[in-house]
Amino acid sequence: MSLSTTLAFTAPVAIALFAASFAASPVPPSQAVARGDAKLPAGSVTSKDWGEVDGKPVHLWTLKNGKGLEAEITDYGTIVVSLKVPDRKSVFADIVLGRPSAADYVARTQYFGCTAGRCANRIAGGKFSIDGKEYTLATNNGPNHLHGGVKGFDKVVWHGESKMTDNGPQVAFTYRAKDGEEGYPGNVDVKVVYTLTQMNELKVEMSATTDKPTIVNLAHHTYWNLAGQGSGDILGHVLMIPAKNYTPVDGTLITTGEIKPVAGTPLDFTTAKPIGQDFAKMASTGKDDPGGYDHNFVLDQSPKEGAMWLSAVVVEPKSGRAMEVWSNQPGIQFYTGNFLDGIPGKDGTVYNKNGALCLETQAFPDSANKQGKASWPNVVLQPGQTYTHNMVHRFGVK
Repeated sequence: MSLSTTLAFTAPVAIALFAASFAASPVPPSQAVARGDAKLPAGSVTSKDWGEVDGKPVHLWTLKNGKGLEAEITDYGTIVVSLKVPDRKSVFADIVLGRPSAADYVARTQYFGCTAGRCANRIAGGKFSIDGKEYTLATNNGPNHLHGGVKGFDKVVWHGESKMTDNGPQVAFTYRAKDGEEGYPGNVDVKVVYTLTQMNELKVEMSATTDKPTIVNLAHHTYWNLAGQGSGDILGHVLMIPAKNYTPVDGTLITTGEIKPVAGTPLDFTTAKPIGQDFAKMASTGKDDPGGYDHNFVLDQSPKEGAMWLSAVVVEPKSGRAMEVWSNQPGIQFYTGNFLDGIPGKDGTVYNKNGALCLETQAFPDSANKQGKASWPNVVLQPGQTYTHNMVHRFGVK
């Protein structure tokens, strides 16, 4: 494979983009730009009261690194409420969709910025089996189960603790999901750690343990608009996903069990292209599908950097803002905000259809019902095992 273009970033990021394909051994972003981070201010992390949910106090943490990036994160659903990053003219903007208050998130979250679980994405018919025993879950998305149920991990108050680390400000959230919660077996102890690094990265580290065999597949669900939240649709964003294959879905957006090549389809993002280029070809497939992208891609797992691999690259041409996503997960769900329908957002904005995109690294959707199927990941967590899901969002400007 050949690498035709490398984009240098003013932040300590380098992105290989707009190429026919990626080099087999590109220069890792961590080595591509001289840093000098030892001279940077350490940053800060603070918290404040942010209301009450289910009789429990909710807090809002503000993380600032030494380069001006600022993230707001709440212990309700571990939601990333805002993230401010600069454009090519050093003008900062909030690039994530969200609600103005904790009460607004309770009224309607749309999974903005949250941790989705205990099992993210869809489970067909709201049923799965482990060791021959069938479990029944809520069907909260047409005939299917979605993102952990009626009250998944996105709708509970977690316990948060913050600290400064050598890499930057950090907040760690923990939660115990009880045996039988939302129909899932086993007590599950979950931890989600956010770090805003001096390299202009938002790191997300998720882990879980259980005392009974259960299903765990967590996903981070931020809605991104690199032009700024509430600034319009994302069809002009340029996207690359290093995935030669995807998992087809039926009319209710449940994976069929097949793995097919993206070549010759609108799902081919192996070469960077505007999201809107083939968007008209993504018509509705059924009453539960409004059309647009909402598909899981089978990541090539190359290029690699340590224990993670490149999962997506997105650039907003007008502002020059760009983001890499790296993860240790086999799949990534690319979603174009197809169900946004005029939701009131922050600062008086309104979020309409296709007003953001999601890039959710994950195990494949409905893997709970495809265990043992060739090339499908195992999502059954056993006692004594630890589930881990790590990702890095790197920001810079073109």
